[in-house]
Amino acid sequence: MIVVEQLTKRFNTTIAVDAISFEVKESETLVILGTSGCGKTTTLRMINRLIEPSYGNIFINGKSIYEQPAEQLRRSIGYVLQNNGLFPHYTVAQNIAIVPKLLGWSQQKIQERTSVLLYKLQLPNEFLHLYPDKLSGGQQQRVGLARALAADPPILLMDEPFGALDPITRTDIRKEFSQLDELKRKTIILVTHDVQEAFEMGNRICLMDKGHIMQIGTPADLLFHPVNDFVKIFFNHQRLQLELKAIKLKSIWNHLSAVDVMPNIKNDVITTNQSLWDAMEQLSQQNRAEAYITVMDTESTERKKASFNDMLTGLNKFKKVQ
Repeated sequence: MIVVEQLTKRFNTTIAVDAISFEVKESETLVILGTSGCGKTTTLRMINRLIEPSYGNIFINGKSIYEQPAEQLRRSIGYVLQNNGLFPHYTVAQNIAIVPKLLGWSQQKIQERTSVLLYKLQLPNEFLHLYPDKLSGGQQQRVGLARALAADPPILLMDEPFGALDPITRTDIRKEFSQLDELKRKTIILVTHDVQEAFEMGNRICLMDKGHIMQIGTPADLLFHPVNDFVKIFFNHQRLQLELKAIKLKSIWNHLSAVDVMPNIKNDVITTNQSLWDAMEQLSQQNRAEAYITVMDTESTERKKASFNDMLTGLNKFKKVQ
């Protein structure tokens, strides 16, 4: 859906982004990851023409973004900023309605769409008449996402969307956002310097350094098949936790045991599309000896059980064949 070709940005003699190329498929979330100054935010801003490139091209559905006015392009792309970017003199309702009004939506249609988004983002209707400074950081970020989603754009750009929040709020909101049906059908490019965030949110990760792309691939690709020493070293500090987040339960399915019939014990069920980290999080909430979690294969609906030891053993066996 999005194709970037030889994209380059120079600021005087400094090359911020150096001839990078990549593609983002429809309904995919690509995370651009890297340290400060690597060119990730500059890349994002060139996609909606907040910054014009020095060289290169960007295509959306086969059409160059430079074939239309920049203002028109931006109305078709949702944009979420680190500090939410809400207008302080606008109410929540007015902030959310900005793009729909520019597109000529009726007041009734705007109100209906706003109500749907408030419900999905767990915001009460009473917030509509409040100003941003009356909301918490997490609430402001939810309003910022509602504004970006208001016109139901097919593409969403997110620039460090959780970076201004405290660690606990950031973790909770990130989990909520990743489960939103609104986001699951969008094509998303998310910029972050947070490695955990990249592994939780991205279908693929584009790791950048000094304006260059070091590697693009799934989280598992970058962990187990790094193309150079930079990629390998970049993830060393948090490797075990990242491995648990990168590996899906389907990858260790053959190492799990059949489910015993235990009708008197409540047990959670998780699917093979979820990660070992997801399973361990749920498993840690169980308060009984020899705890396990039931894993259901999404294709066959067959069920197996997984304990902490089962998952760690499966992870080690998976790593040996990589």
